[in-house]
Amino acid sequence: MKLLALDSSGLVASVAILDGETLVAEYTLNYKKTHSQTLLPMLDEIVKMTQTELSEMDAIAVAAGPGSFTGLRIGSATAKGLGLALNKPIISVPTLEGIACNFYGTDAIICPMMDARRQQVYTGIYHFAGGTEFEELVAQEAGPVEDIIKKCNELGQKLGKPVIFLGDGVPVYKDIIEELCNVEHSYAPAHLSRQRAGAVAIRAMKLYEEGKAEPASDHAPIYLRKSQAERELEAKGKKLENLPNDRSRL
Repeated sequence: MKLLALDSSGLVASVAILDGETLVAEYTLNYKKTHSQTLLPMLDEIVKMTQTELSEMDAIAVAAGPGSFTGLRIGSATAKGLGLALNKPIISVPTLEGIACNFYGTDAIICPMMDARRQQVYTGIYHFAGGTEFEELVAQEAGPVEDIIKKCNELGQKLGKPVIFLGDGVPVYKDIIEELCNVEHSYAPAHLSRQRAGAVAIRAMKLYEEGKAEPASDHAPIYLRKSQAERELEAKGKKLENLPNDRSRL
């Protein structure tokens, strides 16, 4: 099976081609350019360098969320457009499951964290039973970093396993992790600490085997909370609702 995988859910943009058990190519960029500037040129480059036709793909995998609202829209729109144009199914990979697959094969507890701002993280807790069987210990969620560290402590003590923290939320909240995490823990090295389309492809392959591909027309990003613009609009609406409604002056 041949997969094209995309991830633009966070600060990193990444594109990969997986052919069976071979990662044919992966192009990852963690730089100050926007995903609208990078994702399609990266896709074009990786296709040219591997002399691959997009029509050869059996499916399109994409990190579907949570993450940056703009990044998710760009990634999902790209995947959906390709899927519709090529008549290929889409495999929506939860972002944090994809990040966790950077540590496929480890027996440790894996806790990816993405900075969600407002003193919150997008996070979840995962484990590979026997080093190979993916297990979701805590489903992906948005919440205070203190809450997920408490869960890591509980699971670390219960399972007797160390915790690996990774993701762009780690450097933001590392002081809090060090203060509150009381079980054995470590931090992912640089080459495994961020989103990678290759890891998205690995997770997508398993989801495909489980029958979780979808028609391109049905694909939509996964949002765990409303965007800042939506929250601000709601706040303005509530303020207007609370204003005195004195029609006698009209």
